[in-house]
Amino acid sequence: MWRKNGGYLLFSDIPVSRVYKWTPGAGASPYLEQSGYSGLGPHAGKEPGSNGLTFDATGRLVLYRHGDRQIGRLESNGMITPMTARYNGHRINSPNDLVYKSNGELYFTDPPFGFPGLFDDPNKASVQGVYRAAKDGTVTRVIADIKAPNGIAFSPDEKILYVSDVDPTRAAWLAYDVKSDGTVTNGRVFLDATRWRKDPFFGPDGFKVDQNGNLFGARPGGISIFAPDGTPLGDIETGQSTSIVAWGEDGRALFITGGTAVYRLRLTTGEVRF
Repeated sequence: MWRKNGGYLLFSDIPVSRVYKWTPGAGASPYLEQSGYSGLGPHAGKEPGSNGLTFDATGRLVLYRHGDRQIGRLESNGMITPMTARYNGHRINSPNDLVYKSNGELYFTDPPFGFPGLFDDPNKASVQGVYRAAKDGTVTRVIADIKAPNGIAFSPDEKILYVSDVDPTRAAWLAYDVKSDGTVTNGRVFLDATRWRKDPFFGPDGFKVDQNGNLFGARPGGISIFAPDGTPLGDIETGQSTSIVAWGEDGRALFITGGTAVYRLRLTTGEVRF
């Protein structure tokens, strides 16, 4: 995630539970330790750290914390305040990616990828899906028919919510119409991603939408770009699996995390600005 008022990139290293800071000309350095797992409670397996990152309306860093099974907010004193950890009486699983709607509501995906046993782990909640956290903290589940939701983003007009799914029986980018009350309907496959599947849980990952509504989707081997109607526009081949993409700098640089590397690509298009 790009910090506009600081001019640097933040990204998660999930296995070691650390957030790194990359600054042009200075390189990368540790920014936050124990970013996803405080060390309390059962160990979260091979991916205990934070995953998706964003900033709230006041500029505070918001983290998806696998190990502690919560969404947390980094305060100015360095402490992390839990924001969302439960739904309908049970703990959430291992929140993966998140996006703020322009009205301040937070939408997030909650697969079981942070557990050692994944879908069969005894600590997993009985449900997973896509959730919405209202500004008052109330959490509702807006999508219940996705077994392994991963990346998430809105179209520029916020009328469509896109979610990537790496269900062992399906690999796809999905699209849902957003209703005026914030719930979603009319779920459909936006683009089948089966051809990029590398193993049962390794397929379409994080993605971003540009100002024209084109989708830049991370997947094994690189990035694929699609028009709002699903027409393929091109591919960015990195030679290794990619996971998270983020707009940065002046809004026309695309940052890509993949394997042990972070890539930066200047584009003629750019991020959606509210």
